[in-house]
Amino acid sequence: MFENMGDMAKMLEGMQGNVAKLKAELESKTFSVKTGGGLIEVSINGRGEIIDLNIDDSLLSDKDSLQILLIGAMNDAYDMVQKNQESSTLGMLGGMNGMNPFGAK
Repeated sequence: MFENMGDMAKMLEGMQGNVAKLKAELESKTFSVKTGGGLIEVSINGRGEIIDLNIDDSLLSDKDSLQILLIGAMNDAYDMVQKNQESSTLGMLGGMNGMNPFGAK
């Protein structure tokens, strides 16, 4: 019953290594979003941290528009990070199709 435990332990170790590698890869990416016809640009890293923000001077006198565009740009940038994380995770799991920890064929 437990003859494949060594193989399963090796597979789990490999998965942990793949998860760590994927996490580092995701965190190193940068995503940029422009909104309002390019009046606002937000850059965010793979951890979801805003790392750069550019605001066109013409928006500085229109607080309401500035707030709306900033919220939209930040939400769009965060969505990009989330979708990238999901697709990368699914890609990693898809690569495990051939692995079966229970020895079934």
